This record gives sequence, structure tokens and C-alpha cells, in this order.
Amino acid sequence: MPDIGKRIRLKREELNMTQEELASRLGYKSKTTIAKIENGTNDIVQSKVAAFADVLNTTPAYLMGWTEEPNMQEVTFSSRDKQDIAKRLEATLNDLESNEALMFSGQPLDDATKELLRLSLENSLRIAKVNAKEKYTPKKYKNDK
Repeated sequence: MPDIGKRIRLKREELNMTQEELASRLGYKSKTTIAKIENGTNDIVQSKVAAFADVLNTTPAYLMGWTEEPNMQEVTFSSRDKQDIAKRLEATLNDLESNEALMFSGQPLDDATKELLRLSLENSLRIAKVNAKEKYTPKKYKNDK
């Protein structure tokens, strides 16, 4: 069974959710599609990975096998942090587009791929912000957990 299907099944079972429930929450007509994804018969389209992660209360990175941490961490950003992330994201995307770097084999990227790239960059900037706060916030200001 492919890793993503296995991880979807594990998270679904952990939440005591049936295949029917998951299918309904994701807009599928029957549990058959979920069963096929879980056993590796069907691939999951990239645009659905985030939807699966939301419904299963996990991250796309976990479902894709990029991390072993299955649970979402509660991270709150101030409005200033959000503005900083948005500003850096726009600047990065503008730089990439102006330098014609957004190409694959000499062809411009399609809109779906550009959106996935934007989401990936935004996620990376959020992770960098969290890591910077953990690293540079003095101990006396950190919340003990």
C-alpha cells in the first residue's frame, strides 16, 4: 500500500471515522474512492491532499510522507507576522516570475502548479517564522508547555 494511502487510513481510524464519513466530508459520492486510495489502487490528486489533511486534522506534509509528525501544531501568528509572511511571499513570487524561473523544461508553469508552488512557499515561510521565534525569543518570554 502506498504511503499516502496508509497514512490516510491510519489517521481516519485514529479519528474513528468510517470511509463513508470521510468520503462525504470530501465530497465523494461513495466510500469506494476512499477505499481505492487507501489500498493504493487510485492515486490522490495533488489538489485534494490539503483537503484530506484538513478533514483528518493533520498536515499535507505528514500525508505525503515528508514528516513523521502526524498532528497539526497550533501556531498563532500576530497580524504583523501574517503581513510579513504575505509580503515575503509576494516578493519571492514576483522575483521568480520576473526572472522567468517559473518554467519547467522551457514551458511556463500552469495555474495549478503555480498555486501549489505558492502554497508550498507560504508553508515554508510560516515554518521559518515559527523556527525563528523559537530560536530568538528569550526564555523569559516563552510560554512553558
